Amino acid sequence: GQEWLTDARGARVELRVPQRGDKRSLMDTAIANAQRVLASHRLRRSSDLTARSLALAQLRDALGLAEAPLRIECIDISTLQGQDTVAALVVFEDALPRKRDYRSYLIRTPRADDLAAVAEVVRRRFARMSPANQEPEQPDSAYPPGLLVIDGGPGQVRAAQDALMECGIADLPVIGLAKRMEEVWLPDAQDPVILPRASE
Repeated sequence: GQEWLTDARGARVELRVPQRGDKRSLMDTAIANAQRVLASHRLRRSSDLTARSLALAQLRDALGLAEAPLRIECIDISTLQGQDTVAALVVFEDALPRKRDYRSYLIRTPRADDLAAVAEVVRRRFARMSPANQEPEQPDSAYPPGLLVIDGGPGQVRAAQDALMECGIADLPVIGLAKRMEEVWLPDAQDPVILPRASE
């Protein structure tokens, strides 16, 4: 933070954190105020139907989707303490978190690398949606999945897409979201899609 501020100002900036007294009290008040403003902003944005609809429309256009992705499912792979590999499935409907549909998966594939773990979770999640299987995966959901987001780049996207094809699902768009620069990777793309910072 200090280096960034120094660079932005063009002159040396030194950050000090008061430990007691009036300055400490002032800092605590400023932090509390900032947290309240952020919480209020998040609540206002999430409850703004127009903003959410615009966000989904912009995402549709940026990714070249046929329809706005009203249900988005996201998969993230993590390794716990260098041993167990787990995955989290996070779901959004109408651009809001749908926490009752969140799932976690303990990876069963022995010595699975990141790509194998992605493939396993996609197969386990979407096997029940296979055309050969009539049992719906989310009977109380308003929408079928419209976009699958994988935490990763081209390799993870290909692994997810191959697993979907194994399940007989060819019409679910898949993208990868690379952590460092928030790059959006489409299947078989040579370059990532960069969403405008000012977009919803």
